[in-house]
Amino acid sequence: MYPYLRMALHMRAARRAGPLMLTGTHVSHHRITPFDIDPWMELNNGRTLTLFDLGRVGMGIRIGLPQVMKRNGWGLTVAGNTVRYRKRVTIGTKLAMHTRCIGSDDRFLYVEQSMWRGADCTSHMLLRSAVVENRRMIPPARLLEALDAPRPDLPGWVRAWSDADAMRPWPPEVSPCENGPLDASSPGKQG
Repeated sequence: MYPYLRMALHMRAARRAGPLMLTGTHVSHHRITPFDIDPWMELNNGRTLTLFDLGRVGMGIRIGLPQVMKRNGWGLTVAGNTVRYRKRVTIGTKLAMHTRCIGSDDRFLYVEQSMWRGADCTSHMLLRSAVVENRRMIPPARLLEALDAPRPDLPGWVRAWSDADAMRPWPPEVSPCENGPLDASSPGKQG
C-alpha cells in the first residue's frame, strides 16, 4: 500500500521548511519500517522508489511546483530512471534523503536523489520527468519560466545516460516464450 500518511507528514514538513531554489537540495528524513522490508529483511527495491517519491513531493512543495502546475493545468510524469543500490538497509535504519533538480534538456527535467545512512550513501537515483499538458509533453522551459527559475546546465554524465537510454529499442524486443507466445487465445494469458 502507498504510504499516504507518511506522504502527508513529509508534505507538512516541507511546508514548514520554507521555500527552496529550483537547484537547491531538499533533505528529508526516513525510518525504515516493517512495511518497507522484503523477505531478506532489508529495504525492498520497489519501496526505495516509493520513498524517493516522498523526497520529490517535498522538494516540489518547497520550489512552488504545486501552485504552478495547478495554475497552468500541467502534470508531471516519470519518464525514466536509473538507480544504484550500494548498501544494505535494514529495519529501523534512519536515512537522510537528498533531492534536487539537477538540470533539464529540451524534453525532460532531471532530478538526482540519494539516501544516506550517516556518511554512507546507500542508494542513488537519477530520474527524468516530463511536464505534460492535455496528455502531451511540453518543453520544461515553460515550467522553468513559470517558476521564474533559470535553466540549470545538465551535467555531462546525465547527458550521457540520456543519450545511451535513447539507443534502447522501443517497444522492447520480445524473445519467444518457452511455451510459445502469449496472446489472447493462450491459456497462460497474462492480464
